[in-house]
Amino acid sequence: MSWFDTAVAYVSDWASAFANSFYLNIIKEDRWKLLTEGLNVTMQVTLGSAFFGLLLGILVAFMRISNVKWLKRPADLYVTVIRGTPLLIQLMIIYYVIFQGVRINQVLVAIIAFSINSGAYVGEIIRAGIQAIDKGQTEASRSLGMNYRQTMIYIILPQAFRNVLPALCNEVIALMKETSVVGYIALRDLTKGADVIRSRTYDPFMP
Repeated sequence: MSWFDTAVAYVSDWASAFANSFYLNIIKEDRWKLLTEGLNVTMQVTLGSAFFGLLLGILVAFMRISNVKWLKRPADLYVTVIRGTPLLIQLMIIYYVIFQGVRINQVLVAIIAFSINSGAYVGEIIRAGIQAIDKGQTEASRSLGMNYRQTMIYIILPQAFRNVLPALCNEVIALMKETSVVGYIALRDLTKGADVIRSRTYDPFMP
């Protein structure tokens, strides 16, 4: 048998094994639904957490750049604690401790936990973006008669958001990857759906 015939036979065997694995893991018993349902949960948690995390991050950023101590110090503590503890621990505390004995949708719990976690990182991103704007622009806007609120809305924030947009996009991507831990609160996301398929077929590669 020539090398060509050997290669053809190898490719044929591989394609047959791949097709059988695909049928067993994806088609049989409509197992693909586990993946689509898991993807739906993953996207709900990701988009919900990204939205509320952005709102919380904006609030935290303004608190941290404030000169008012009773605003700045709680924000500093929040950022330090959230960034210094594992996300999985935060998720389990919120679900098993704070909401213990409360009937609540697990997707909502995951969104709350991930929003709190994301808010700390987004807050730091936005704070860095605001403080990166040259102070001369603030002074120039004040010389034109703008107050603090007008200066932030029309001068500082548009430039800050333009500067931090890549970092915010990275945070959303990281957030989507981190949702793989929601299986610890019995929420079937995309990763958990694949794990369920693996437990039934004993084939970890395809799912």
